[in-house]
Amino acid sequence: MERPSVIIGIHGLANKPPVDEKTRWWTCAIAEGLARNQGLTDAVVPLSFVYWADLRYDAPLASDDIPEPYRPQAGASALPGEESAPKLTGQDLLATVYAGIERVEEMTGVTFVDDVILEHRFDDLWHYHVEQTFARQVRARLIERLREFRDHRILLVAHSMGSVIAYDVLRLLERDAPDLQVEHLVTVGSPLGLAKVKLKIVAECGEARVPNNVRHWTNLADGNDIVAVTGALATDFVPSDTGVEIADHRVVNDYRRPTGEPNHHKSYGYLRTPEFSRIASLFVSPAAPANFGITEGAKPSRKAAPMDLESG
Repeated sequence: MERPSVIIGIHGLANKPPVDEKTRWWTCAIAEGLARNQGLTDAVVPLSFVYWADLRYDAPLASDDIPEPYRPQAGASALPGEESAPKLTGQDLLATVYAGIERVEEMTGVTFVDDVILEHRFDDLWHYHVEQTFARQVRARLIERLREFRDHRILLVAHSMGSVIAYDVLRLLERDAPDLQVEHLVTVGSPLGLAKVKLKIVAECGEARVPNNVRHWTNLADGNDIVAVTGALATDFVPSDTGVEIADHRVVNDYRRPTGEPNHHKSYGYLRTPEFSRIASLFVSPAAPANFGITEGAKPSRKAAPMDLESG
């Protein structure tokens, strides 16, 4: 009997809307991509969302304070894929400069540039690295969710700082639950290539490599995403013991704020790319979904929402 599938998502940096709103918007973005890129207009998205913003912020963003809600892209045709991604961006030039800085930081262990980036641009990630209690709490939420669905085919989708949390958790579970397997890890807009992050991984795990409990790892990065400054990750993480390597794809994150300003890092844009839709299509079903838990303190029904063209 085929195992049921689940998509476990974990969000990234900064404060977020309430958990039910954020979960609904992730579901809608995934469903939009499946409909437009794969023709799966009736697909059920079995999303179980791991929410941790409440561990850092006293209250979620109020409706009037959400500058970047989910909005479906205009039209109904397939969205642009990696063949449409620009071959060279200003971010690429920055990445070249950063590569030189990174080599020095990794050789010396002095990460002055990364420290400035993390403390002033990626504040949550800074606190994750220096506050052990916070790190344990956020990791525990993802560990609990993975254990809950250990008998499922798991697609783990980790955005931004969530990819660092996911990586750390998977390396911990290698030791603590070696029988727990993730069918596919997808990192989107990931800062895992930063020297400071990799040095932290080496200090905790001994080697920056693909976790042994992952059967596939795909990394999606928009060429203009400042958080994914290094872009590709395959050269930063050696293959797992079974030879699993990272498959890097440069994608087009088409998200725009209601003002029209682009945000090439936004999760919704990544979740509706053709590259992600192809992977997600292997984990969805037209059948009625089960109820999936979200996080402690918030237990709304996880029945997948249909694509809501008025949501947000």
